[in-house]
Amino acid sequence: MSGRQHRETELARRIRAKGLATGAGMAQIAEQIHDECGPQFATTRIKAHRLAHGIALADVIEQVRALFDVDGKPVPGIGETLLSAYESGLKKPGPEYLHYLCQVYRVEPVALGYDGPCICGHDHRRPSGQARGDLQEGKPDTSPTADTPVIRNTSPGGGEEDENVLRRTLLTLLGGSAVALDDKLLGAVDNTRRRMDDTLASATVSPAMLDEWEGNVASFGRQYMNVPTLRLLCDVLLEFSSVRHALSRRQPYDTQERLLKLAAQLAGLAGILMIDVGDHRLARSFFRTGRTAADETGDRALRAWVTVRESLVPFYYGDMREAINLAQKSQSLAGQTPCAAAAMAPIVEARALAALAGNGRKDAVDKAKNALSRARSAFSQMRPDHQRDAAFGYTQKQLFFHQGDVLTGIGQTQEAEVLLLKALDAYETEWLDPTLIRFDRARCRLLEGDPDEALRLGMEAIQRLDAEHQKADIVLQRAKDLLTTAEHKDANGRAVREFKEFLASIRDNESNEKQGAMDL
Repeated sequence: MSGRQHRETELARRIRAKGLATGAGMAQIAEQIHDECGPQFATTRIKAHRLAHGIALADVIEQVRALFDVDGKPVPGIGETLLSAYESGLKKPGPEYLHYLCQVYRVEPVALGYDGPCICGHDHRRPSGQARGDLQEGKPDTSPTADTPVIRNTSPGGGEEDENVLRRTLLTLLGGSAVALDDKLLGAVDNTRRRMDDTLASATVSPAMLDEWEGNVASFGRQYMNVPTLRLLCDVLLEFSSVRHALSRRQPYDTQERLLKLAAQLAGLAGILMIDVGDHRLARSFFRTGRTAADETGDRALRAWVTVRESLVPFYYGDMREAINLAQKSQSLAGQTPCAAAAMAPIVEARALAALAGNGRKDAVDKAKNALSRARSAFSQMRPDHQRDAAFGYTQKQLFFHQGDVLTGIGQTQEAEVLLLKALDAYETEWLDPTLIRFDRARCRLLEGDPDEALRLGMEAIQRLDAEHQKADIVLQRAKDLLTTAEHKDANGRAVREFKEFLASIRDNESNEKQGAMDL
């Protein structure tokens, strides 16, 4: 031991002795050692805790190994050299080693000089008044009330495994292989969103990094209609995690506002993608996260955009009244601001009203036409770059499609057909909107009294999709609605029977795939 180390140890020994004599706890003694030894010897917080316990590096190593053994894990390769590097500040322990060091010293990561919380999500501090285990003899605490943490990946600080799931999924997709939207992937998706919620409820980023993130988000918006949904979702959520890490530290006001805007946009885009994959529950959760972030910015256009995008969830899943309420709330938020939501919100309101008109609400027709007129007016006032952005803006082809959808709903089939064909010609590699357009054309044939042609067009719309997209809830729901209406017109017709058999074959294929996955 060098003279410097000897003096550090001697001072720490005196502080420890005095602390024990006055009844101070180990955490208090460690804090005092750090305060007094730190200025003289650069004593780190993690080293101060070992000195407070009066034990050697070897004692700590043995306790860490013992805890690994108790948890049924292979004995780690941690040794005195590595622990010494932690104590000198040359290295930082990974999440797992940090967890076990917190267990040894019965403190949280921040007490050892590291960011928290621990990956296990538990509080390592002993309840007040509980006797300590015998650290000097290397014995872990075995008292009845002692907490034995289990390492999990669902706590706010433990997102590494979820990000790894997303990275592995992205690599698989980039390699050309299919990926099942299973519980593990959905869990990683939702955990990523939850951690952003936790961060928002609770820092400095360079301007260059902010510029890069904003550029990436804009790029995701441009890719929305062209990149496979799951692949883009992984990209979006990995960027979402990066923004969350930055938000976990309080930033200067202007930086914080830009980060919150990014969080809102990424959460909203994730919500849109979750609609596309057919998980409306997670879609709503992401939109709620997006609203939380957007509300912090005070940006009316952003708040309106998140709200109108959320209105599509109840619209696509049959709750037209809630869709109208959210669309009207979006219009209120947008006010007189020329923005995408100012055009899109009255369109969603008009589509929902048209759906109600088709269900017998004749008074909804005039309201739908009025909303459609407001949407056209607002679209003409949008900036040209917003009219080219399918995700964060609102495009001409979307306007054609949605106008055609409204006119179909209120029975103006000839005008609807013209707009729907214009929209269909404008789409290229996208799958969802063209499919919905084809279902609208099928509805036009039903309204004109030709159920056979309507069902043929509906079957063709589904057959154009790959097997994965054919099973999407939003597609199957449109198909069922088309079949139900056709049955009212010709319940025993050959086209009805064939369409039923076609839908049953899709369901059977899905059941077989699920059973095969279970067998594996």
